[in-house]
Amino acid sequence: MATSNRSRPARPLVTLGLLVLALVGALLAGSRWSDASLMPKLALDLEGGTQVILRPTADSGEAVTEETIQQAIDIIRQRIDASGVAEAEITSQGGSNIVVAIPGEPDPATLDLVRESAQMLFRPVIVQAAPTPVPEEQRTPAPETPTDPVEPADASDPAWLTPELLAEFEAYDCTDPENLRGGAALVGDPAEPVVACDAAGTAKFVLGPVEVRGQDVDSASSGLRTTQTGAVTNEWVTNISFNGEGTAAFRDVTTRLLSLEPPRNQFAMVLDGLVISAPSVNSVIADGNAEISGSFTRESAATLARQLNFGALPLTFEVQSEQQISATLGSEQLQRGLLAGLIGLLLVGVYSLVQYRALGLVTIGSLAVAALLTYALIAVLSWTQGYRLSLPGVAGVIVAIGVTADSFIVYFERIRDELRDGRTLPAAVEEGWRRARRTILISDAVNFLAAVVLYFLAVGGVRGFAFTLGLTTLVDLVVVLLFTHPVMVLLARTRFFGGGHRWSGLDPVALGARARYAGRGRVVAGGRPADAGPAGAAVADELAPVPAGVAAPERRLTIAERRAAERRASQAGQGAPPTDDVTPVDDAGSERKDG
Repeated sequence: MATSNRSRPARPLVTLGLLVLALVGALLAGSRWSDASLMPKLALDLEGGTQVILRPTADSGEAVTEETIQQAIDIIRQRIDASGVAEAEITSQGGSNIVVAIPGEPDPATLDLVRESAQMLFRPVIVQAAPTPVPEEQRTPAPETPTDPVEPADASDPAWLTPELLAEFEAYDCTDPENLRGGAALVGDPAEPVVACDAAGTAKFVLGPVEVRGQDVDSASSGLRTTQTGAVTNEWVTNISFNGEGTAAFRDVTTRLLSLEPPRNQFAMVLDGLVISAPSVNSVIADGNAEISGSFTRESAATLARQLNFGALPLTFEVQSEQQISATLGSEQLQRGLLAGLIGLLLVGVYSLVQYRALGLVTIGSLAVAALLTYALIAVLSWTQGYRLSLPGVAGVIVAIGVTADSFIVYFERIRDELRDGRTLPAAVEEGWRRARRTILISDAVNFLAAVVLYFLAVGGVRGFAFTLGLTTLVDLVVVLLFTHPVMVLLARTRFFGGGHRWSGLDPVALGARARYAGRGRVVAGGRPADAGPAGAAVADELAPVPAGVAAPERRLTIAERRAAERRASQAGQGAPPTDDVTPVDDAGSERKDG
């Protein structure tokens, strides 16, 4: 039964054309009406950028530990990533400084985020909701006449919910990266309520005024929970201890929150304007030692403890230097990388033409389509996601040339194997595709899995290599499915390829195709249809030799075939015209009775 691609090969080609048009059209429209560029953005190693060296200092004068510096790096990275800047390099220098290198020309707002210090504040939760904005038709209508404000009794009092604050809360979008980058703009006035998102962007809150500050935290640690009897459980928790001032403040807060309904019985820990945890209170904490439990893993419990310890030591970032830096590799290395890619493409094209003759043009066309798709995708990602192409990323694209060429070679060799077995080209294309498809899918799946693992485990420029390798692997699948195979189906219907021209690369004689049995005592030259002309009209090995250059069939004749041959030979000796009144034989060589 014919496949859908065989009967309608134009459909996947049209789909591919629409995909390319959509990507190119989006780029052109974005370059005209938005800030898109037809050229992908380049990373720090190819374009240069701005370097800021910060020295964190504790407001209390205490020594800054490596753990605190690492938390500061995490905060700065969160700010920069949420600002849409990719490929930024943030490292520790000498255990005392933080070096931030941002590619291109960052805007002043991004640089301000780098310089700002981070604060840890504890606020009570008044309202909690989903992160998305409330539809306008469902929002709380503003009162027609102003109402007299009621003085809130405490930090958890719903009286803080003025019409203006409710309107801001309902319209707030915690899926917007701008609201997740942290910084002083999101911290707000400590004496006033604020609207805030959790750090993951999965919820939004109205938080009351600050009641406990980060410097009131004495220490924090993580570990397995220990019961009152001393037994150790399998539950990971974070333990927090407050100093004297913090102990008194936290005792008063937990006493009040214990009697409130959810979510007003929750206490939010806010770092850099984002909620990192909002546990509920189930007992009064009088001694200043609290245990935070929940669905923690070892890593998440340790992360929360590190964040709390950072809040216990408020830092101020002192700018040591700020300067423009040139590309470490520069345009010359980029040109060499692109030249290496072009040479690779040229060599693959020459090899394909030598090995596959005219069929090599399909390889060249497929590589051209893959190159166009890859370029368009990288340019769109640069525009929409802030992706920047680094030199390791260019290396990943070059490696992908070989990955893509492998897919075509596997497919073409399967087709040629089927031609050697005596199939016609249309049948060889379909059977070869059926056998090659599984190999191509497995190979690309392994490449993609390796790219994903490398991306998440590696750091620095290696992630750029892994990203482009994974992207081009997906492009390879798209091109093989939507271009290479449909084109082969169409070419199989042409006289040049389907007729086995010697320059097509699919000549059955040149490939050493074997003859095949076509039923009713007929043997057909390999690669020819059963009703072919004289070269395919032989009735048996004894009576019609296989054309020169085509291997003789290895299968022995059946009894019915021999009888048919003998009858034909007898009729030829008596001068009678040969007839075909033989017992029909199926393709397996067994006799069958008509009627």
